[in-house]
Amino acid sequence: MGTYYLTTPIYYVNARPHLGHAYSTIVADALARWHRLLGDDVHFLTGTDEHGLKIQQAADAAGTTPQEFTDSIAPLFQEAWERLNISNNDFIRTTEARHKAGVEKLLQACFDAGDIELDKYSGLYCVPCEAYFTEDELENGNCPVHKRPVEHVEEENYFFRLSRFEQRLIDFYSSHPGAVVPDHRVNEVLGFIKQGLQDFSVSRKTLTWGIPLPFDNSHVAYVWFDALANYITAIGYGTDDEMFKKWWPVNHHVIGKDIIRFHNVYWPAMLMSAGIEPPQGWAVGGWLLVGGEKMSKTSGNVVNPLELVDEIGVDGFRYYVLSDTGYGNDGDFTYEGLISRYNSDLANNLGNLAARVATVVGKKCNGLGTAPAPDSPLAPVAIQSVNDTIDFWDQVQPSRALEATWQLIRATNAHLENNEPWKAEAGPGVDAVMGDALEALRIVTILAFPAIPDTAREIWRRIGMTTDIEECRINTDTAWGQYVAGNPVEKGDPLFPRRTIA
Repeated sequence: MGTYYLTTPIYYVNARPHLGHAYSTIVADALARWHRLLGDDVHFLTGTDEHGLKIQQAADAAGTTPQEFTDSIAPLFQEAWERLNISNNDFIRTTEARHKAGVEKLLQACFDAGDIELDKYSGLYCVPCEAYFTEDELENGNCPVHKRPVEHVEEENYFFRLSRFEQRLIDFYSSHPGAVVPDHRVNEVLGFIKQGLQDFSVSRKTLTWGIPLPFDNSHVAYVWFDALANYITAIGYGTDDEMFKKWWPVNHHVIGKDIIRFHNVYWPAMLMSAGIEPPQGWAVGGWLLVGGEKMSKTSGNVVNPLELVDEIGVDGFRYYVLSDTGYGNDGDFTYEGLISRYNSDLANNLGNLAARVATVVGKKCNGLGTAPAPDSPLAPVAIQSVNDTIDFWDQVQPSRALEATWQLIRATNAHLENNEPWKAEAGPGVDAVMGDALEALRIVTILAFPAIPDTAREIWRRIGMTTDIEECRINTDTAWGQYVAGNPVEKGDPLFPRRTIA
């Protein structure tokens, strides 16, 4: 038990929340809930990135001010996360005063260290990325992320001397194995570093929508320097030293692979320059593709997650996002895949288990739960399921963690099929089988809580548990043999009604 601080990327407010945003946020939420079950004191941050050229252009196009524009979009993210049952402790907006104070402090610290200097730059710039690229990094002359032409930009800016940090970054990753998960992503980071680091601009003189540099207010902070700082400004850097001391360094930045360069190269170098300890970990996810392509307004393939929630419920959607793709790999969203996963894992497995247990207990045990056997054949399965689930959450592999949990669900359904208690006469034999099933369901409910919290609470209530499931602790409360006989068991409505493909 200890402190656990994790973050999502802060999402750019030039568009409404989409499936990719929801993916990263749900993964982070499940991690936060898992660590609360471990007994950790958790601080979970998300938020919105609201400065930069894209916002200024979007505001101009909408005929409004940048502040008015961001004020209209940022709440859409807050509302979406509330709808998706996201348990964040804080939501930072980069237009807040606390953020401005922290960014100014960070800029000044790097400037005082001699790592920010005025220089002229000429290079290739992608506006959607808010990033410069070399010729070698382009794909057929286009941005490798957005597949659109870049612009040639020449201007006088302040630059962060990233080139000075090449060896320090290599040494850091060498001495911190496992800091980046999945493991293969660290090779990508090191490859980028070893090809030679280029200094990057931290200011714009032609842009007004941003935070003025504390040492030259004719320039505003470049969006990535501004945005990355949210991870420390939200926990008190520049405003609350005690809070900052408690939570930093972050345990996990949950990010997408498209922003790995900024988070795993720029960000630790900036912190090193300012005399701040680098992050402890990064969890790098792939993309949820649609039709084999990254979601974008240009491609017209943006998926609204709230429409999917309307179709299969919040927990059905959360489960799909967490289970369908191995974290770190790209997934390909299809409506057919969504419904198939929902029906197979939730309706047929978990939902069916909960329903048949309650039905048999109601008919054969007077509606009262029975005690599990210490030597139940399900006991070793439960132990293995718990251990594997713990291991995979520790590796930030939600899909594998859920598969480990579902092994116990499948084993319990098989145990019921083998014993057929619905055909047997009421008595000790049925009581033993149902006690084992109830205990397995109790353990499953705790393990599945980070993914499907509302459903887990409902199952917990239906099997007669009167404690708060969020107060349960992994290892102690998932040990076999704790279900108490005599608890009232309720069937209720189907947890996951089967869906058909429209």
